[in-house]
Amino acid sequence: MDALADLLDGVRARGAVFGQALMDPPWSIRFAAGAELTLTTMVRGQGWVVPDQGAPARIGPGDVAVVKGPHKVGDRPGTPPAFVVTAESYCMRADGRELGRALTLAPRTCGARPDSEALLLSGAYEGPVGNRLLRELPPVLVLPAGRHKALGLLAEEIAAVRPGQQAVLDRLLDLALVTALRSWFEEHVTGRDSVVDRALRLLHERPDHAWTVAMLAAETGVSRAALARRFVAQVGEPPMAYLAGRRMRMAAELLRSSDSTLTTIARKVGYANGFALSTAFKRLTGVSPAEHRAAALSGIE
Repeated sequence: MDALADLLDGVRARGAVFGQALMDPPWSIRFAAGAELTLTTMVRGQGWVVPDQGAPARIGPGDVAVVKGPHKVGDRPGTPPAFVVTAESYCMRADGRELGRALTLAPRTCGARPDSEALLLSGAYEGPVGNRLLRELPPVLVLPAGRHKALGLLAEEIAAVRPGQQAVLDRLLDLALVTALRSWFEEHVTGRDSVVDRALRLLHERPDHAWTVAMLAAETGVSRAALARRFVAQVGEPPMAYLAGRRMRMAAELLRSSDSTLTTIARKVGYANGFALSTAFKRLTGVSPAEHRAAALSGIE
C-alpha cells in the first residue's frame, strides 16, 4: 500500500483560495480563511510562519511551508498583521478596510510596489482535507527550496486571467502538495505495519466487496482482535469505519463527476441499492446524495 497515497485519498482542491503579496519590512499577513491546510512559499525574500498552535518556523527563498489551520506569515514572528486573508478577500487590511486600487497590482495580488523586498505566494484548501492526513502533519512543515517544480507554474497562473483557471490552479495546488509531502513523508513517517498495509490494499482494490473484520483478518493472517487493534493504531479508526469513509469519498466523487444513477454508484462502492447508500451517505456526510450532486453542479459545495 502506498502510505502517502492512502493519506491523500480524497484530498482534492476545489475552488482553492490563491494569492500573492508584495511586502516591505515590517510586514505580516494573517491567514484566517478557515482553511485546514495552506501551502506558502517565499518567491523572494524570507520570513517566519507563525501557526496559532505550534512554534514559529523560518522560511527562505524557494522554501515551501505546509501549514495547518489559521496562522500568520511575517518578516519577524512578533510583527503584528497589517493584512488578513479571508475566504472572501485576499489581503484586505487587518482593520477591515478595502485595499483600493493603489495596493492591487494584479489579479490575486496585493502590495505597494512590484519590486518589494518580499514576494509571498500561497494556496489554501477550501473544505475538509481529512483528519488522517492532518494527524500525521506537524503544525508547520517547511520543505527546502529546489524540489517544487509546480510552484513556478502556480506563480505564473496566479497573476493572470485565463479560461478554466480555477481548475488549473486547483490541480497545480494538488501537485504542489503531493510533491512537498513526498520527501518529508519518506524521511519522517516510519514504522508502517505490513499487516495493516495489506488490509488497506484490499479495501482500496475491492471497496465493493462485502468485507467484515473477520474476512480481512483471514486475508492478512492475524486474529480479528489483533487486526482491529493494529489497524486503529496505524490508521486512527477501525477497519469498517475506514471502509465506510472510503466508500463515501468514492460515492461523492462519482456524484460530482458523472451522471450515473444512485443505484449504479451504490453497486460500485459496495452497497446493495441506492436506498442503502443514501441512508449511509446522509448519516456520514450530513447531506443526501441528491443535495451533494446539486451543490456540486451549482459550484457551491
